[in-house]
Amino acid sequence: MSNKIKRFRYNPRRKSGNIGASPGEISIPEGALKPTINVYSYNAKELVSSEGKSIKVILDQFKKCQDHTHWIQVRGLGDAALIEEVGSLLTINPLVLEDITNIHQRPKFDEYDDYVFAVSRMIQFTKDYELTNHQFSALVKDNLIITFEETHEENFEGVKNRLKIGKGSIRTAGAGYMCYALTDTILDCYFSLLAKLGDQLDIVEDRLYDQADKSIMYETQQLKRTLIVLRRSCWPERDKINDMLRTESPLINAEVKMFLKDAYDHCIQIMDLIESYKEITSSIMDIYLSLVSNRMNEIMKVLTIISVIFIPLTFVAGVYGMNFSRVDPVTNKVMPANMPELYSAHGYIYALGGMLLIGIIQVIVFWKKGWFSKL
Repeated sequence: MSNKIKRFRYNPRRKSGNIGASPGEISIPEGALKPTINVYSYNAKELVSSEGKSIKVILDQFKKCQDHTHWIQVRGLGDAALIEEVGSLLTINPLVLEDITNIHQRPKFDEYDDYVFAVSRMIQFTKDYELTNHQFSALVKDNLIITFEETHEENFEGVKNRLKIGKGSIRTAGAGYMCYALTDTILDCYFSLLAKLGDQLDIVEDRLYDQADKSIMYETQQLKRTLIVLRRSCWPERDKINDMLRTESPLINAEVKMFLKDAYDHCIQIMDLIESYKEITSSIMDIYLSLVSNRMNEIMKVLTIISVIFIPLTFVAGVYGMNFSRVDPVTNKVMPANMPELYSAHGYIYALGGMLLIGIIQVIVFWKKGWFSKL
């Protein structure tokens, strides 16, 4: 992946909640998109699709296709009245409707008398490599599955193509199989996301060995944060699929459970990749800090050698800079304890020569000890 991950956009809508609100109250998220509805009715022979923005499109499709399995795709959660109408039409518990509009749910699987409810997290990169984290909800009842998504983006084009082609079990295995197919598509998106993260880790690691700079630390921290978000979604996703495997609901039959086992294996693989990549990010951070520390030690070593060479030279210069005269300029009296060399002929040259000799001797000693070869 040649492009760098510029920044991360997690869901900006924080969970605030209405304190003291009654259970089952529908609260539309701030900035939620107006919903669009796509209905796909299918059986072994045909696929009938329609779209609209009201519940009327659902009712009309039910009347035309009474012996079909129906997938109702609702994209956008910005209409509380529509969600309430759907809940009334299908006799859905208000608590489920509340979970659909409360977009901060963790992946889960709930069973009710005549339907089941599942939640997943859809984590993807946009074209600008910004990370998004949206909720996906699915409700399975008899020969019907209705899904709710936060955005209008097309995330299940592969499933729709399979419906059009009509091969395999997708048209004949019922609504429970469609729930599996959508869940498996979400897991495939995780694999795609992890592949991009893996490529980015390789790029960062190559830069680390080539020329380390502080941007490596920032990018590695961003990647690690992304992996943490994935981990928070994948662990409950595994538990959700496990609950689906253990359920005795007839909506998740034995055929669907066979495919769910494969999805469970995919989830385990995703978790292994996440943990492996997290270890790599930690290793990159440790190596970077070690390189910075080693580089600092090398700089300090150079400065220390320079200081050691100039310390005796500074001492000599300091001694001869005290200017204690040998002869008193007023009385011409000789002061034997003072510096005899102060007025020596060529004393300046001798002092510089002695200082140079001291410096050369020190350099030779340091060179023999191998200090310069390790710089």
